[in-house]
Amino acid sequence: MRDHAQKDEDEAEINMTPMLDIVFIMLIFFIVTAVFVKEAGIQVEKPDAEMARIQKQVSILIAVRPNDEIWINRQKVELNAVRTSVEKLHAENPKGSVAIQADERSKAGLVLKVYDAVRDAGVERIAIAAEVN
Repeated sequence: MRDHAQKDEDEAEINMTPMLDIVFIMLIFFIVTAVFVKEAGIQVEKPDAEMARIQKQVSILIAVRPNDEIWINRQKVELNAVRTSVEKLHAENPKGSVAIQADERSKAGLVLKVYDAVRDAGVERIAIAAEVN
């Protein structure tokens, strides 16, 4: 009788290892496929526009502030380093585009220099961010 009770107790155990493996695989899947929000690192007041299109696959955000500061991926960058920074980031995602978020009070000449540096880095799809009226 005692042997029979011992066998029933051994058979009643549930092996949790396969279930934990599946949970960890699902966790890794959701982390890898999650869409991460890209930010330039600072808040800018974008100019108003009559017509604007939503850009998909924007992989690089560049912010230009009124005090001539340029920010890429939450880091302040000098104008002469914009091209190399964009080249490095664009190599990670060649199909992505670049969005320049220029403050409405920033200098147009600086924005054009940033635009030229991005174009010289080999990026074909460049957008200027704006607010829709």
